[in-house]
Amino acid sequence: MAEEGERLQKVLAHAGLGSRRAMEELIAAGRVKVNGRRAVLGVRVDPTKDEVELDGSRVPLQQDLVHYMLNKPAGIVSTASDPQGRPTVVELVDLPVRVWPVGRLDTDSEGLLLITNDGELTHRLTHPRYEVPKTYLAEVKGTAGPKAIKQLIAGVELEDGMTKRARVSLVEATRGGTLLEITITEGRNRQVRRMCDAVGHPVRRLVRTTLGPLQLGRLKPGTFRKLSLEEVRALYRVCGL
Repeated sequence: MAEEGERLQKVLAHAGLGSRRAMEELIAAGRVKVNGRRAVLGVRVDPTKDEVELDGSRVPLQQDLVHYMLNKPAGIVSTASDPQGRPTVVELVDLPVRVWPVGRLDTDSEGLLLITNDGELTHRLTHPRYEVPKTYLAEVKGTAGPKAIKQLIAGVELEDGMTKRARVSLVEATRGGTLLEITITEGRNRQVRRMCDAVGHPVRRLVRTTLGPLQLGRLKPGTFRKLSLEEVRALYRVCGL
């Protein structure tokens, strides 16, 4: 806890949690901790070093951190730059700070992609240890019946090993295909596509609709929006921050 620095209520207000007066009330009520200890009115903190929690959940304090949700269209590369000169997701958001995508959607896939410069959050969301769920709508070829769905749920053998159990449900039958909702907690390369290939139903179109607590909603393809503070805190919670 910093002896010098900014007053805690000012830092919390700058983080977007409310007015300074409201933050003083939260501190007085014992709902705020600094570095694991209950905070008191008048304490000062260093936003770059001290860890602040509200109701047991960490509050992101660094002013230069940015968190955006992008609805990635097909044909865009999920990297910050591409040696082949293809359009990238970072070019779509065009921010004044250096950012990167969290994980990847292959070039042909679409949907929710987190763009940020938050290194610790990126590590947690992409590390298999934390098993952050990701949900996809997969339009596959052929009629995916109960047998194929049970196989996907139980796990299928891929060249890099057996997949973990997944949540899979039938959404609807399409012309010449099937629409499935698939939730996985791993992040292997082209995993959903390879799983569907393994059960005999190659993917025709793949859209990621959720990442942990984030939902794509009605965000239009090719557009992006800034995450709310509550959405960022929810991401921190889901990966143990």
